[in-house]
Amino acid sequence: MRRHISYGTDRIGFSIRFLPRPMRRVSIHVMPDGKITVDAPEGAAVDAVVAAVRSRVRWIWLRLRACHERARHVLPREYVSGESHFYLGKRYVLKVFVCPSEPQGVKLRGGKLEVTTRSRDATSVRVLLDAWYRQRAEDVFARRVAACAATVPWLETAPGFRLRTMRTQWGSCSPKGGLLLNPLLVKAPGPCMDYVIFHELCHLKEHNHSVRFYSLLSGLLPDWQKWKSELDELAEHLLNR
Repeated sequence: MRRHISYGTDRIGFSIRFLPRPMRRVSIHVMPDGKITVDAPEGAAVDAVVAAVRSRVRWIWLRLRACHERARHVLPREYVSGESHFYLGKRYVLKVFVCPSEPQGVKLRGGKLEVTTRSRDATSVRVLLDAWYRQRAEDVFARRVAACAATVPWLETAPGFRLRTMRTQWGSCSPKGGLLLNPLLVKAPGPCMDYVIFHELCHLKEHNHSVRFYSLLSGLLPDWQKWKSELDELAEHLLNR
């Protein structure tokens, strides 16, 4: 359900999702790309939800302004030698080698991401890099999901996970208990990955963003807000493809 509110001359649109109880209050999420999602208890009146959003309009507007400011400094990718790309929270310089007779692929070597390709075309280089990030994500996430799940008292075993490249989300979980993780998250620092994983593991017990949910998250990762803020600051760079 889409609704709009105004702040000065700006018109702010948002989507409302009605979630099953025990969610008791409205929760507002400003995504890294500026999209806004509002979670509300099932059965809540739409007018009441809009009023709750309107009461926080200045906070929303400030978050949107921060998103737009970060995006202003992010240039479109060209996939040429000299560009910097992230992996595990560190920047690496891209080096493209055009070798028609060599196997195509990506190697991390001496502070550089070396791409061997048969064509200098940006799409060809991006496809190779995307495949490399996805392969690394499979390995890294398997270890981190297992390590995080081992500290969660309501889990007997680590849940399975799948990868899906998403523009506005780092992860989600299914009603059946599986995790969905964005392979681009492997570009982030380790504690930021753990924040996303713990966030989704808490949703296996609390399918909402209630006080109870955040209490669980704080119990597992007391400084989660620090790592969420760092991930938000990096989002435009990490999601830039």
